[in-house]
Amino acid sequence: MRRVHGRRTPRRSRLDRLLFSLVKADLVARAESWFGPARLLWWNFLGGLARGFGIAVGLTIVTSIFLTFLGRLAALNLPVIGKFVAEIVRLVQLHLRNLPY
Repeated sequence: MRRVHGRRTPRRSRLDRLLFSLVKADLVARAESWFGPARLLWWNFLGGLARGFGIAVGLTIVTSIFLTFLGRLAALNLPVIGKFVAEIVRLVQLHLRNLPY
């Protein structure tokens, strides 16, 4: 405890000292100009585009690896896998026949 104007007051916390130094250095105004609403919207938009592109590319790679693996398993003529792949091919052909074009 310390005395200010004859009264005992608690010492400043670290947060109070940090806030005081930020206000003193005028960093609050600079941060508001750096991260204004328009700029924040723009960066969030770009971040969303990057995430969407990454998901699309990653899913494409994983799917191609899975289909390559499935194709190689089908080439081995294993009875269970062969029936599974034949069923998938049958369902795809049935679906393609029902398309209105």
